[in-house]
Amino acid sequence: MNKIDKIRDELILAPKKWLVTGIAGFIGSNLLEELLKLNQIVVGLDNFSTGFQHNLDEVQSSVTEEQWNNFSFIEGDICNFDTCARVVKGIDYVLHQAALGSVPRSIENPLATNAANITGFLNILQAAKNENVKSFTYAASSSTYGDHPALPKVEENIGNPLSPYAVTKYVNELYAGVYAKVYDFKTIGLRYFNVFGRRQNPNGAYAAVIPKWIGAVLNSEEIIINGDGETSRDFCYIDNVVQMNILAATAKDEHKDNIYNVAVGNRTTLNQLYSYITKYLEDTANISPATPIYKKFRPGDVRHSQADINKATTLLDYKPKYTIQSGITLTIDWYLKQ
Repeated sequence: MNKIDKIRDELILAPKKWLVTGIAGFIGSNLLEELLKLNQIVVGLDNFSTGFQHNLDEVQSSVTEEQWNNFSFIEGDICNFDTCARVVKGIDYVLHQAALGSVPRSIENPLATNAANITGFLNILQAAKNENVKSFTYAASSSTYGDHPALPKVEENIGNPLSPYAVTKYVNELYAGVYAKVYDFKTIGLRYFNVFGRRQNPNGAYAAVIPKWIGAVLNSEEIIINGDGETSRDFCYIDNVVQMNILAATAKDEHKDNIYNVAVGNRTTLNQLYSYITKYLEDTANISPATPIYKKFRPGDVRHSQADINKATTLLDYKPKYTIQSGITLTIDWYLKQ
């Protein structure tokens, strides 16, 4: 039995109380579903700025009535400290996912990104410290690597940030480090690399590339590739991320006050990604997409990104189960059912 299966069995036998911020979002709702299926008690916080009620409704339909009754939802904002202090009461484990994502959004509105990602982060961090929760895991970002040229990306080597969003996620890590040194409150930051999967919003100006392209093909819309299509990313399926959050939340104290990459450890170009998506849709749904349209590179985008996941696999026994291809298959199947 591997470590994650052992932890799941232990949690079922001895349920804990979890707080998930940003719970109506893509990652938050998937964490909620996993925790409820493990019979955990979950408190969720969201202000619906980027999350959706239908994500929570879908989770409800996927669990038993008894499991759903273990969930308490609070509509509120992490930018309000009193709200943060209220939701951490009696919590064992915090999974902090709430944030304003998207590099382009942060370039257009740096003040909103700063408020949610720095002030909001500090509020929930301070509230959790005051409550002396057992563990605090937060969503960090691969954008923190900035202009550092080396591949694969190793946690200890970062460059200069290339966007306001990257700045905010780096500040989270700095605050987390200070809280460990000054208050002995140790956290774990998870540097997500291009997470994708079910419930990721395909609509809007800031939609991530995978759901946006799937939606475009299904709706017979044009697909736009920024740059020459050779930009590459380490795409990581949502279930790998859920696994890593549980491993981090239950990690030993000596593995805290740390940052871990969350990815697969491979690179996929945008041209390859286009091929994976369109081929599977042609094979399964007999949908033939239009030829993609190539446009200018976006400001703030990193050219190549690939994670070194050795630290996570060695210290936390992280074992990513899903590749880009298997994840794409599951993701498209989900969208086809919607």
